[in-house]
Amino acid sequence: MSKVKIGVIGCGSISRLRHLPEYNANNQVEIVAVCDVVKERSEEMASLYGAKSYTDYKEVLNLDEIDAISVCLPNYLHAPVSIDALNAGKHVLCEKPMATSEEEAKAMVDASVASGKKLMIAHNQRFVASHQTAKEIIDSGKLGKIYSFKTTFGHGGPERWSIDGADSWFFNKDQAFIGAMGDLGVHKADLMRYLLGEFTEVASFIETNAKQNTDVDDNAVCLLRTESGIIGTLTASWSYVAQSDNSTIIYGENGSLKLEADPEYSLIEEYRNGNVISHKLDRIQTNESGGQTTTHVIDHFIQCIIEDRTPLITGEEGMKSLQIILAALESQETKQIVSLK
Repeated sequence: MSKVKIGVIGCGSISRLRHLPEYNANNQVEIVAVCDVVKERSEEMASLYGAKSYTDYKEVLNLDEIDAISVCLPNYLHAPVSIDALNAGKHVLCEKPMATSEEEAKAMVDASVASGKKLMIAHNQRFVASHQTAKEIIDSGKLGKIYSFKTTFGHGGPERWSIDGADSWFFNKDQAFIGAMGDLGVHKADLMRYLLGEFTEVASFIETNAKQNTDVDDNAVCLLRTESGIIGTLTASWSYVAQSDNSTIIYGENGSLKLEADPEYSLIEEYRNGNVISHKLDRIQTNESGGQTTTHVIDHFIQCIIEDRTPLITGEEGMKSLQIILAALESQETKQIVSLK
């Protein structure tokens, strides 16, 4: 097969830090077009990657030579632009959260099915080496019955790395819909589903108490339960100003797994018999300077197109992870435990 021809819509930080450099590093890809409503940003990226610059995404979708689209836009545009791209016969890699409602997410899935094109959601936590190794350990039964977990994703906030800083769309509810829960929490919801299976109940406390001049959430603590009775906490925060935290601990009858919780070892197995196994694996990605590593999301997306395989994170998978976050928002509003369908 000839190179997969890509159009990237949105030239903000996620595009600059992840999508464009990782497409560029893949020798099976040609970046054909980049698009941003801010002309200077689009032109800058077009010049850097030898692509053509656009300010209207529909012009990109009309390019017959393009095979696939990356949607790197504010949250409220994820669904409409992805649906337009799928309807135009393009495969789609969409940033998270995939949509701002279950209805939007279903419409994206339906568009993927109707077009016969792939829809993948960019949940990179599934590709982290420690997380994949932990899944192998859990699935092997080595840990025994799983009892509980705690998972956290927190940093100082998107103003530290967003191209617009403190004026970023992340803090505008009309554009973002949700804050730290959509930026960080949905990643952890997806990870815990990947590791432990489906959740059936959600409760939450969600606050806006760390950021000024915004009405989106910046701190959230959620309680999750699986049908089999595994219970745990999911925390998402934009208030970890000193040091970020992207850790997970899983507790089972034979011991525990510590993921990304140690500065030297990305996975530590600790067993009740005293055995400790420490793994030095490829570290989890960060947005900090010098912390860039490949997310593997782009390479997986491209291989799925070339080999006509189903992506690890389909639209349906993205929707199930989004449903946990939507249930958490409902729990905060109703002060009730919310059951997932």
